[in-house]
Amino acid sequence: MNFDLSEEQQMFVTSVERFAAPIDVEARRKLRLSPTGYDRGRWQSLAEMGLIALAAGEDAGGMAGSPVDLALVCEAIGKANAPDPLLEHGILPALLLERGGAGAVLDGVLSGESLVTFAWTERGQRYSLKAKGMKADAAGDGFTLTGEKTMVMGALMADLFIVTADLGGETACFLVPRDAPGLEVRAYRLADGSIAGEIKLTRTPASAKLGLDPAALDGIVADLRLYAAAEMVGLGQRLLDDTLAYVKEREQFGVAIGSFQALQHRLVDCYAKEEQARSMLYRAALADRADTAKWHKAAAGAKAYIGENVDAIAREAVQMHGGMGITDELAIGHALKRVLVLARLFGDVDTVLAEYALAA
Repeated sequence: MNFDLSEEQQMFVTSVERFAAPIDVEARRKLRLSPTGYDRGRWQSLAEMGLIALAAGEDAGGMAGSPVDLALVCEAIGKANAPDPLLEHGILPALLLERGGAGAVLDGVLSGESLVTFAWTERGQRYSLKAKGMKADAAGDGFTLTGEKTMVMGALMADLFIVTADLGGETACFLVPRDAPGLEVRAYRLADGSIAGEIKLTRTPASAKLGLDPAALDGIVADLRLYAAAEMVGLGQRLLDDTLAYVKEREQFGVAIGSFQALQHRLVDCYAKEEQARSMLYRAALADRADTAKWHKAAAGAKAYIGENVDAIAREAVQMHGGMGITDELAIGHALKRVLVLARLFGDVDTVLAEYALAA
């Protein structure tokens, strides 16, 4: 089998590398400390590169990127340790809006003019997609929503929220503009420095209802698990590369610590974990999506395996750097914290591993 990248795939990877190159550790830290945790101008530039459009089909105005195309882009973002939330505010909304039949809203997302986020987590629900606390009621020709959501990523930046709510015992998705009456946001920072928030809706009118049923949501979650795993593979490579460079420079007892056999063995283990994680990623990305059950199992298995192994690489990287490895002064610290967030997005290792075991 030929694993070489196509000319178009290499172009996208190179574009990501070039786009992310000017953002060093200090620039990344300052960006995260800004009021919203990100820069809208940078988001517009990212959209102009066509990276968000990869997630949408040609009929919807996108570029119809394959799962491998999107996985390569996410891996490149991870390897660059870039602060760009392509996964949560680009790919995820594009999939939800296209499959939900909201083409007019999707146009703004693909162009970078609109920033959309998904509000689905609730207290006591862990990683379940089933809405319980958020209720939707018919009101004239539309709907009003009442309830709360937790861990809404990009809550301060979002122009539009895609909110899951209970409608007659079924989970449905609704569009709620940021300026809708009765909407309140309480922001807080995640481990990676990005800003999330809790939102509270009180008889808040929804601007539209998406045509997404629970099965469609499950399919989108499987996609996002794969792409989160891809970004973690890229982060794992960055952590390994930076650690290899550090142990060649850091001296103890008059020699580079990279000459110590114990550290060499541990680094070889990290290298093996990274290569195995990458193999698992592309095995899942190339799975047959016509078999829905098999595809969901492959995505869950890949996220569980990659999450566990990249987490192990991150912890080894921090240990070899010492205490400074966990700070925001080094790329190592930023990469570790991003891994912690991604490993728990749409299910932590134990959750997705349990799903994989049930499907096996």
